[in-house]
Amino acid sequence: MKFMSLSRVLLLQVLIIGLFAVGCETKNNNDDNSNIDKLSIGVVSYGEGANLLSRYEQFKDYIATKTKKIVELEPAYNELQAVAQVERKTWEVVFAPPGLAAIAIASSQYKPIFSMEGVTSTQRSLILVRDDKPYQKIGDLANRVIALGKPGSAAAFYVPLYDLYGMTLAQIKLAPTPKAALTWLSDSTVEAIAMSENDYETLRREFTQTKFRVLHTSRWIPAGVVLASPNLDRRLFSVIQKSMREAPADIVADAGYVPTAKIPNYEQFIKLIEKVRPFEEKVKQTPVVLAPTISAKTK
Repeated sequence: MKFMSLSRVLLLQVLIIGLFAVGCETKNNNDDNSNIDKLSIGVVSYGEGANLLSRYEQFKDYIATKTKKIVELEPAYNELQAVAQVERKTWEVVFAPPGLAAIAIASSQYKPIFSMEGVTSTQRSLILVRDDKPYQKIGDLANRVIALGKPGSAAAFYVPLYDLYGMTLAQIKLAPTPKAALTWLSDSTVEAIAMSENDYETLRREFTQTKFRVLHTSRWIPAGVVLASPNLDRRLFSVIQKSMREAPADIVADAGYVPTAKIPNYEQFIKLIEKVRPFEEKVKQTPVVLAPTISAKTK
């Protein structure tokens, strides 16, 4: 009986040791598999569709290999959608044009890690009119109908709103794309439009029947930036940053960032955005009064 009891004890010990070993192996396997989850990369598409996905394909695969994660490219089709994504912090990495970048940095604590190529430090916002119209200065647009881009766009929305500050306009129409805005100006649906200097130089060739004129040119707009989510743990952040810095030249060129460029200072630009963001709802009104609302207490 004593022998049987001792055997049972030994058997129990063996089973416990075996279960412990299996548990450790399972834990190790789970640790290995903990890297296999989703990493979301956000970009603003502007209707590029398949071309955009193709351009980022190599970058996506490269980051997936380096981070050992399933990487998904998630395009937003305008800045308004992109702002909603960064406010929810659903993107771990964001290729952000200036307006989106300012909001993501100031409101959602995203961290800029690289300057972007293509949105240069010489980008500006233009207010355009038809050349056959009599307008000579920005104040001449008072009580007129103008078109801006979607909220979230620096050059097509926030910067022109800042430059129109204090004015009353008959109506503001929000164009879904820069090309749509230029079409509205061409057919006199609106009296003036706002868009980036880069977009205008690209699109003006498509409108040979109408001559446009630059009524106003804004201040310089900082370059767009690649942003990292505040939710990224330190180790993963370091892996992503190092991998992007050391990426092959063709991958860097397709993704459109400059590993060696200085990251622009957004401090002043964030202040500009914060001043005009309260007007996001006002632009839907008619007329549009671009001045702070005076409360009864301050009268």
